[in-house]
Amino acid sequence: MAELKKFQLEVISPERVFYTGDVEMVELTTTEGDIGIYADHIPLTTIVAPGVLTITEGANQLKEAAVLEGFMEITQEKVTILAQSCEWPEEIDVNRAMEAKARAERRLKSTDTNINMARADLALRKSLIRIELAGKK
Repeated sequence: MAELKKFQLEVISPERVFYTGDVEMVELTTTEGDIGIYADHIPLTTIVAPGVLTITEGANQLKEAAVLEGFMEITQEKVTILAQSCEWPEEIDVNRAMEAKARAERRLKSTDTNINMARADLALRKSLIRIELAGKK
């Protein structure tokens, strides 16, 4: 099978340069739905939603990470993701994610009108992504 054309990917979080390298494909979730990016993709700026970032470096070379909100810019030269938070599966604290899930579920079941339900729903989605990804390692 022929190798696909590669492009530069850079993923940056407030704490670190999370990933930088040449890749064949990137898949992630945006607020408009899932997107897959190959070299020569049309220029685009979009909002990244909580989800799994799949990086294809080459044939049978996949990396997955939890990406929890941010922005993505696609240019002719590269793809840049500015993420609020990024974690490789081995970096995820499963106990903390399970506790966050339980808290979010309690808030969503609550009848307290002072609880921000959208924020609780987002917290639940983030914890489920972490738990799912950590379970794959």
